[in-house]
Amino acid sequence: MKLILAITLVFGLFSLGKAQTKPEEPSKAPVWTEADRKYLVENLIRSKEEILAETKNLTKEQWNFKESPDRWSINQIVEHLCLWEIITMNDVSSALRMGPLAEFTHYLPDSLFIDKDPKRLEKNLTTEFTKPFTYGVPLGNNDGKNNIIWYTTLTNESIDYLKSTRDNIRIHYICFGPNIHQRYMMFFQHCFRHLGQIREVKKHPKYPK
Repeated sequence: MKLILAITLVFGLFSLGKAQTKPEEPSKAPVWTEADRKYLVENLIRSKEEILAETKNLTKEQWNFKESPDRWSINQIVEHLCLWEIITMNDVSSALRMGPLAEFTHYLPDSLFIDKDPKRLEKNLTTEFTKPFTYGVPLGNNDGKNNIIWYTTLTNESIDYLKSTRDNIRIHYICFGPNIHQRYMMFFQHCFRHLGQIREVKKHPKYPK
């Protein structure tokens, strides 16, 4: 009898403790809004238009001018953007194939993906991000105008996708890190940084006129 009373008492205290514990609030999955869509589309369009403006009517000498042997030409910069757009599109396709993860709760804030150095005060090495490979380094073997066609074709595909998709791209994740919205944030900011690099090349005293 004493054993039964003890068990009953323990069970009662346990039940009381559970009743007094506030149930956990269900985590709300992030939602991709029309304002988000507009933000990505407008910035992709703006970065594309500025790159087209900066490279319009360049001569072969201007396309291939380098500030020094270890620096990239405008031709190589545009090729590099094409390479990174392919990487971005592969990430997006992979995240869509994985399917939405509405139950995933470790999502990251957009603030982590805002460029802290938009004016290129700190120069980055591509190979630091691609170790042990060099796939982000442009070879410079393509004609500059063909790189522009390549770049605009890819960017237009991304713009068309973002304009038309009904997916909640904030619950599609790249390797459980950034979501698709944030991946596109990274891409257009990357374009703006390299626009700064193109303008630096054109300001060089020896840049062909």
